[in-house]
Amino acid sequence: MKLTLENPEDRLFGKILRQQAANCPAKPFLVTDDISISYAAAEEITNQLAAGLAAQGISAGDRVVLFLSNRPEMVLLTLAINKLSAVWVPINTDYKGEWLRQAVSGSRPALVISESALAGRLAETGATSLATGLVLLDDDTDGPEGAVRYETLLQHGTLNPDYSNQDYGDTCAIMWTSGTTGKSKGVMQSYNAWIRAIVGGASRQYDSAEDDICYCPLPLYNSGAWITCVYRSLIDGITLVIEDKFSVSRFWERITRFGATQTFCVGAMGSFLMNAAERQTDGENTLRKALIVPMAPDIWQPFEKRFNLKLIESGLGMSECLMIMNQLDCPADTPTYALGKPPADIDVQLCDDSGNKVTPGEPGEICIRPKRPHVIFSGYFDNPEATAASFRGDWFLTGDMARQDPDSGIYYFTDRKKDAVRYAGRNISTLEVESIVRRHPEIADVAAFGIPSKEVDSEDELKLAVVLKPGSGATAEQICQFINDNAPYFFVPRFMDFVDALPYTPTQKVQKFQLREQGNSPDTWDLKQSGFVVQR
Repeated sequence: MKLTLENPEDRLFGKILRQQAANCPAKPFLVTDDISISYAAAEEITNQLAAGLAAQGISAGDRVVLFLSNRPEMVLLTLAINKLSAVWVPINTDYKGEWLRQAVSGSRPALVISESALAGRLAETGATSLATGLVLLDDDTDGPEGAVRYETLLQHGTLNPDYSNQDYGDTCAIMWTSGTTGKSKGVMQSYNAWIRAIVGGASRQYDSAEDDICYCPLPLYNSGAWITCVYRSLIDGITLVIEDKFSVSRFWERITRFGATQTFCVGAMGSFLMNAAERQTDGENTLRKALIVPMAPDIWQPFEKRFNLKLIESGLGMSECLMIMNQLDCPADTPTYALGKPPADIDVQLCDDSGNKVTPGEPGEICIRPKRPHVIFSGYFDNPEATAASFRGDWFLTGDMARQDPDSGIYYFTDRKKDAVRYAGRNISTLEVESIVRRHPEIADVAAFGIPSKEVDSEDELKLAVVLKPGSGATAEQICQFINDNAPYFFVPRFMDFVDALPYTPTQKVQKFQLREQGNSPDTWDLKQSGFVVQR
C-alpha cells in the first residue's frame, strides 16, 4: 500500500515500517539470493535490533557508523537505529587508510558496525578505537577483542519504540559526500528531507503498482539508492531486491532472476549497459521503468527501444537537497534532458558570482531557499565553517549551473560550477563537450575539464582525458577532427591525455579535481604544437 504521509507526525521511518507491516504483513520487503524478509518480519527484527542496540548504550542523538557491503542487515539496522532516535552514518566501503579513518573519526560514533571482510581495514587504521563499541555481522572469523556479534543484538528481547519525542525534523542520517571536488563532508539529513523528496518526487515518478519489484544495484552508502530504492520501496509498499554490486555482464540475468520491474542506476552504468554487445534477447526482460542519472540525450530513445522499457526523466537532486527539480509538472513535450521545475516547497534563483540574478536565458549557479521547515539539509556535521560557506544569506549555493528558458520557465543543466571552463573567450559546458566526444565510435570514456591558462590570466585551457576502446588506434588529431566536424570550433581542446581509466568515485562520478591536479606531462598532446588546423 502506497503511503501519502501528509501528516508530519507520520514522517518517521519507524512509524512507516510499522504501518506497512500492518498493511501487507506477508509481502516480501527485502530480498536477495538467499533470503526473503517480509514487512512483518522486518518490523519484528528491527524492534529486536533496537533493543540490542539500546543494550549497547545507544540512545537518542548517538551516531552509529555502518561500514557494510550491500546486504539486508544494513537496511534493518538503519531502521532500528532510527527507532532509538539515533543517527546512522554509512561509510564508503572503498575507503581505506587515512580516508577511512577521517570518515569514521569525523562521525564521532558511539558504535561501529561492520563485517569480517571489512573489519581488518578498520583495525589497520585504528578506526575501531574511535567508538565505544564494535559489532560484527559475520561469525566466520575471530573479530577484535570485545567485538559483539550481530546475533547477540537479537537476544535482548523486543523494544516497543516510543515516537513521542521524535520529530520529522530530527537528523535521521549523516551521508558523507562523494568527494568529487575534494574532501568529503558529512551531510546531516532529517527524516523530512528524505520523505519530501520521495513523496513529492521519486514515488510519483515511478508510480508503482502493488506487484512492482525494485532492483537496487547501487551501494547503500549513496543517497540516491535510498531515495529511489530503499525508502521509496518502503513508502510505496513494494518489494526491494538488494544486489551486492553492479555487474554489466550479469545485470539482465539478475533482473530476470528476480522479476524486477524497476531499477535505478547512475549515468555511467547506463552507458556501460548500452556499450555492451547487443543480443537478440535484449528486449526480453521484466523491467518496465528505469531511472538513470544522468542519461545522455542521444542514447535515451535507443536505450528504451533496445531494452524495451521506459526511462524516467530525472531532474536534479544532491545530498544537501534531495529533490531540487523534476519534470513531473512540466508539459509532455519537455525534452528528456531538461531538469524541469522546482517543487512548491523551495525557491530557485540563478545567480552570478556576486549573487545577482542572471538575465533570463543566461547560465547561473542554482541557488535554493526552502519555503518550509526541514526541506534541505541541516548543515555539515561538525563543520560550521563549510556550512556557512555554502550559503549566501538564506540561499544555499548548489555549485550546479543551469539556464532557464525565458518562455517555458523550464531549467536546463549546463555544468558543475567548478567544472565550467572559460575557453577561447567563451563559457563552455564540459558536459556538452563530453556528449559530443562520446559519439566517436572508438572512444569508451572521456572527461573534459579546464586547467589554468599560462597565456591568458582570465581563461582556462580545455583539456580532455580520453579512454579508447580496446584495439583502437585513434589519434588526438582524429578525435579533434571529429569534434571540429560535429561541434562549434571552440569545443576542440587545447590539450589531450590518453588514459587507461578515469578516476571515478564508487558512485560513478568522475573526480575531475584529480585530473586537474595531475596537470600536463611530456606525453600530453598540445593543439598548438600539433599542427592541427581548427576550421571555424
